[in-house]
Amino acid sequence: MGAEGGRRWRAPRTGVFVGCGAVLLAGCASMPDSGDLRGVESTPRQDAQVRVFAMPPRENAGPAEIVQGFLEALTSDDPQYETAREYLTSGASRTWHPDQSTTVLSDGPNPVPEHSRIREAEDDYSYTLTGGKFAVVDAQHAYAPDSGTYSQTVHLTLQKKTNQWRIDALPQGVVMGRSDFQRNYVSVNKYYYAANVPAAEGGQLTTVADPVYVRSKVDPVTSTVRALLKGPTRWLDPVATSSFPPGTALRKDVTSLSPDDQNKLTVPLNDNADRVGRTQCSRMAAQLLFTLQDLTPTGVNQVELERSDGRKLCELDESRAESIASHGTAKRSEYEYFIDGKQRLVRLPSGSSSNQFDPAPGALGEGEKKLRAAAVSRDEDRAAGVSADGQYLYVGPLEPGTPLGNPVLTSQGLSEDDRLTTPSWDGGGDLWVADRDPKHPRLVVLEKGAGQPIEVSTPELDGRIEAVRVAADGVRIALIVQKAGKTSLQIGRVERQRGADGHSAVSILGLRSVTPQLEEVTAMSWAGDSRLVVVGRESGGVQQMRYVQVDGSVPAGNAPPSLTGVKQIAASEDERLPLVAYSEDGIVRLSAGAQWQKVVKPGTAPVYPG
Repeated sequence: MGAEGGRRWRAPRTGVFVGCGAVLLAGCASMPDSGDLRGVESTPRQDAQVRVFAMPPRENAGPAEIVQGFLEALTSDDPQYETAREYLTSGASRTWHPDQSTTVLSDGPNPVPEHSRIREAEDDYSYTLTGGKFAVVDAQHAYAPDSGTYSQTVHLTLQKKTNQWRIDALPQGVVMGRSDFQRNYVSVNKYYYAANVPAAEGGQLTTVADPVYVRSKVDPVTSTVRALLKGPTRWLDPVATSSFPPGTALRKDVTSLSPDDQNKLTVPLNDNADRVGRTQCSRMAAQLLFTLQDLTPTGVNQVELERSDGRKLCELDESRAESIASHGTAKRSEYEYFIDGKQRLVRLPSGSSSNQFDPAPGALGEGEKKLRAAAVSRDEDRAAGVSADGQYLYVGPLEPGTPLGNPVLTSQGLSEDDRLTTPSWDGGGDLWVADRDPKHPRLVVLEKGAGQPIEVSTPELDGRIEAVRVAADGVRIALIVQKAGKTSLQIGRVERQRGADGHSAVSILGLRSVTPQLEEVTAMSWAGDSRLVVVGRESGGVQQMRYVQVDGSVPAGNAPPSLTGVKQIAASEDERLPLVAYSEDGIVRLSAGAQWQKVVKPGTAPVYPG
């Protein structure tokens, strides 16, 4: 937070404070006075266990130094903010709850002194912390972009017994600058089960990711487990369920969790979980395994749950977890698809360096109907195609010699731009598409890609849908929405109800923009369990490509290399597969660690299954 500009020196291009006089570092030693000069890493390795600790208040420090020291202490790795509390009076320390929220500012908060209007009181002083809001993390660890001006008051008093300045009134939670937040916090996907989504043929449940932020060097394993046990965040809760019984928590005597040298994590639970059966316990353990897999350097590959009396409840390893629940990436896509110069659906092997493509089997690949866009079901058994004029939606099996049949949906839009968008299949085999007809704009879903189209209720939608992508879990949907010449990427929840007559009612609720800084969003695609790749531009800027989380945060790591004139983008939720784009160079592909490579010039509308 406002540690920028404080008493400590920040190493260039790193988020680690250095200097043994101001902070304590792992392995910190005295400065050598002999030897050769040697280069050092400008960016620490990610597995470096460097922890930063703040300095306590200096004797007889003035109000300005107390405020600055407190702000610096908020960015340290003290587990319970012990040093930060030393800057507070005992009363303020008791009533201050730092875990209530984390406010992230574009830059560190700027303390502005305030004086009494009549005279400066000798034992009374106030500072207003100001800055531009960037984001907020709430008590559930959920991140949300924010904007506007931050202004909160910190009040100090001169304690009579000690004659030392201390803070006696302050806002709840913590506040810090964006760079300190990126150094202090890490995004973690908690995993729950998608509600109202039927199990797969093998009985596998569908997982849904719930990203949260925890402090990266302050026992992140324990913090993440506690957050998982408390249930889904408020936004996701209506469409996700947990196998843990209500009220389940860590046993009271447990203060910290860590995997053993075999990467096994033992989790002692309270008595709320004592009576669960084996099937439910295995589902609980699977949630933990999926959540913790990438949190530690070596991962967690086995979980054991304990009853409140210490007896084993159940245990689960990775192989068995995959049989209980499936991620969106459980089945690797066999092919990448696009529309070739003959306006047919064609495909080439996923991840292959070959540029040789073949017509997709079935009527859509045989050129029976000219197409401008298509979508392939996640099991790669069926495909949906939009006619070249955007008016008709066809669905057919990916089998040679099968007839196409009549369109399953027709748009009455007068122009090609006012008709059907590219369709999208969810993990349950339902097909989604938006009709942009100005007289009757609508989002529809066809159960199993057939039957009577169901018009989806969108009470919070403000604008026209330009693109639709449904997540593999079937409970989250990404929409490009246009309003007043601007386009934004919005994420919503898919809520389903089946009436007594057997008919389904489907609604999109909880819509929120995840790219508030972009004025125009051109294309997007899911690129992980909670990540999307987005093409767009800021106001007055040039087109750019970036990754964004479903909560609106920017994930760690580099953005894809720039590419000119991108019109469409396709990514797989299996992050090992390359990005595929349609640009002014035709169909191009980006594999990990490589540059964009041209696949074919006459081609458009690239898609992965989904």
